[in-house]
Amino acid sequence: MLWVFEGKRYSYEEFWALKAVSFELEHGESLGLIGPNGSGKSTLLKLLARVMRPDKGKIRTNGSTVPLLELGIGFQGDLRVKENIVLYGIIMGIPRSEIRKRIGPVLDFAGLTRFEDAKLKNLSSGMQVRLAFSIAMQVETDILLVDEALAVGDIEFQQKCFEKFANFKKEGKTIVLVSHNMDLVKNFCEKSLYLLNGEARSFGPTDEVTNLYLEDVKLQTMPRNNPDLNLTA
Repeated sequence: MLWVFEGKRYSYEEFWALKAVSFELEHGESLGLIGPNGSGKSTLLKLLARVMRPDKGKIRTNGSTVPLLELGIGFQGDLRVKENIVLYGIIMGIPRSEIRKRIGPVLDFAGLTRFEDAKLKNLSSGMQVRLAFSIAMQVETDILLVDEALAVGDIEFQQKCFEKFANFKKEGKTIVLVSHNMDLVKNFCEKSLYLLNGEARSFGPTDEVTNLYLEDVKLQTMPRNNPDLNLTA
């Protein structure tokens, strides 16, 4: 269908999801990405994962990267759980022969051993994300990109994830973590980047950056808001 618009003017507002964001991490340092919804955190993770390309500027990473972003993309509902482990493992870059050897540990970590022959579509969405997370953690990598992955699962599963992250850090590897849980960010990240409206409001030691973020949140909830802040999504 062809639409012809004559004699009318249309305008648009240019929107930058991220603008003038710059930071650097040393080998083995981990970064917390914090800020309100819509501030650009997930966009930045996608840029680091090479899922998106920046319109301006450059991104340099030294080492392999595994993104835990939209977990479960590539799953096939009509295949059995253990078949999806092999399929998703291959998508994540694990050789077929290797991921077949890890089916048992993946199922055990996800707490899904008794569902190995069930069709994936019969699992709940939370169970599927746990499975995807467990498979992704089998990948050998230098940099782990995590976007609120720990928001899914019960306390026992989350504790397993914390232990996995702790071991990851002990090996001198890097985690870039998006989270609204400041305690979690403080536990795993030496540095943090506070994004606000697509720009870096603060970057530095995690305690300092998270304290500033919490102060801004308090100001936003006060009757007289600070006009320089906009923490809404």
